[in-house]
Amino acid sequence: MQPHPVSIAVEGQGAVSGLWLQPEDARAALVLAHGAGAGMTHKAMAATAEGLAERKVATLRYQFLYMEKGGKRVDPPPIAQAAVRAAVAEAARLAGDLPLFAGGRSFGGRMTSQAQAASPLPGVRGLVFFAFPLHTAGKPDVARAAHLAGVAVPMLFLQGTKDLLADLPLLQGVVAGLGARATLELAEDADHSFHVPARTGRRDPEVLAALLDVAAGWMGAD
Repeated sequence: MQPHPVSIAVEGQGAVSGLWLQPEDARAALVLAHGAGAGMTHKAMAATAEGLAERKVATLRYQFLYMEKGGKRVDPPPIAQAAVRAAVAEAARLAGDLPLFAGGRSFGGRMTSQAQAASPLPGVRGLVFFAFPLHTAGKPDVARAAHLAGVAVPMLFLQGTKDLLADLPLLQGVVAGLGARATLELAEDADHSFHVPARTGRRDPEVLAALLDVAAGWMGAD
């Protein structure tokens, strides 16, 4: 199965590239944003999209504007959020009647939740975070999570227990504070990239597969 390239117009900013992957038996669709350091074609993003397709979830991967231009410095939140909104609108067009969700890896997930908190993303039923970046490495804090209180839709946090960008007790406290609309699924011994040490006896693809099983089930695709 090959993804279909699309062009996504971002209001006032030009256009960014996207990749739409829809299995024939799709039962949900996810707008999937990339992390700060690697774009939509990174092997981890491709593995996530392909794994979700195997689980009956269509995906729209897309570039943020800085990544589209080959830059290294992430876009300011208003520009990043404009890209999120444009991608959600394009995914809604492509997905038709499929239940629509949004989220992404690290920075991309956080920009999606900020956009949702600022003004609900039309048609989006829930947010899926692949390694939510609660704070910078070595500086535990919950300030980045403050906006989540303004997100009214359900949220799924997929997180490694050894993620240096999300102190586990702090993250558990944030999720608990969000109440019934937030769910936390932990990958034991996994870091921010969902990598696990060889001593665990598990391989990274197994860890990702287990998380994708949870994500697909949460979105109602299994």
